[in-house]
Amino acid sequence: MGAYLRTFALFVLLTGIFVVFGWAIGTVWLGNALGGIVTFLLLAGAMNAIAYFASARIVLWSYRAKLVTEAEAPKLYWIIREVTQQANLPMPKVAIIPTQTPNAMATGRNPQHAVVAVTQGILTLLTEDELRGVLAHEISHVRNRDILVMSVAATLAGAISFMARMFGWNMLFGGGSRDRNGNAGTLILALVGMILAPIAAILVQLAISRSREYKADYSGAKTIGQPLALASALEKLEVANKRRPFTFGSPASQSLFIVNPFAAGTFVRMFSTHPPIHERIARLKALAQGVDKY
Repeated sequence: MGAYLRTFALFVLLTGIFVVFGWAIGTVWLGNALGGIVTFLLLAGAMNAIAYFASARIVLWSYRAKLVTEAEAPKLYWIIREVTQQANLPMPKVAIIPTQTPNAMATGRNPQHAVVAVTQGILTLLTEDELRGVLAHEISHVRNRDILVMSVAATLAGAISFMARMFGWNMLFGGGSRDRNGNAGTLILALVGMILAPIAAILVQLAISRSREYKADYSGAKTIGQPLALASALEKLEVANKRRPFTFGSPASQSLFIVNPFAAGTFVRMFSTHPPIHERIARLKALAQGVDKY
């Protein structure tokens, strides 16, 4: 229920941003604020529906992930099947992302439509136990239904971010020629539009709290009974992703991955959905010693 409530709140917030754009475009370009608001409300409804039903496919497409069969990745299938059976969940689809940067994610609107994706790099970097720990973490997100929130957030935030930038640049370079309030008003609206682009990414960060990552670490480690394996995997993944961050995809979808796969600029650090790796590792090591810090 908590995941559904967070998703509803996210829909409301993102719809509100669509309405702001509708008001701005209706006022500046069309001379009809109400028409712009209604148009963008309808657009928001369509985007929400698309994000709910197609967000997994969109996210996988953006990372060039390829669904694989058991014959193509037998070891990966075997581990995922083992973990999902331990978690009492249906077997998800399996995908591989074509990059040597080691990472993993889960997406899909519910356990029946889940996809677990790993990069090529993680299959060569981690031991079997470490990989099992990572996959148990991702399966925990499926069980906790975090992936619905993260997938919808990544899809809608990316769309709004793109629209914000397009609107801002059009306003700055002559798109607001119909503005009846003068150049100052046009410039202010353009700047507001540009500022709203990072706000879309902030909403993604807020959509899934750091506590959900801790919970996935905890439940994943408990599912397989190997907290140290996940701790070791996190340590390796953090170093490898800092050394070779993703050069494709969008930082708006960083919450989908077990560790942040993008270069950690100031904005990313401020609004990261992931707790500090050293704290995650410390809690897992304590759990291995029978001390529950969750």
